[in-house]
Amino acid sequence: QVQLVESGGGLVQAGGSLRLSCAASGRTFSTNTMGWFRQAPGKEREFVAAVIWSNAYTYYADSVKGRFTISGDNAKNTVYLQMNSLKPEDTAVYYCAARSSSIFRAPMRSTDFGSWGQGTQVTVSS
Repeated sequence: QVQLVESGGGLVQAGGSLRLSCAASGRTFSTNTMGWFRQAPGKEREFVAAVIWSNAYTYYADSVKGRFTISGDNAKNTVYLQMNSLKPEDTAVYYCAARSSSIFRAPMRSTDFGSWGQGTQVTVSS
């Protein structure tokens, strides 16, 4: 069992920045890939970004590429999502996710991940 705890959400104006954090505990050997998903009201949960620790490979959704950066410290079992140039359409609950597989396959789906955090709200005002 892996426990994931997110922090760092909040309210920001369009064009602003936020940094989300996710700390993993428990069976962290099963966090070979960690990622972020988001879910806006009335919409399905969508992939945002992921990192595969074994080769430090990062992967982004087209909608956030160039604006968001995923990073972290595998030894500390922590992953971050730096979000810059935020837009109102980035408003959503952001979830941290983890899976044991280190194999990259696109697209990354929520069903590929077995561990989830409780989510943190990000609201971008126009």
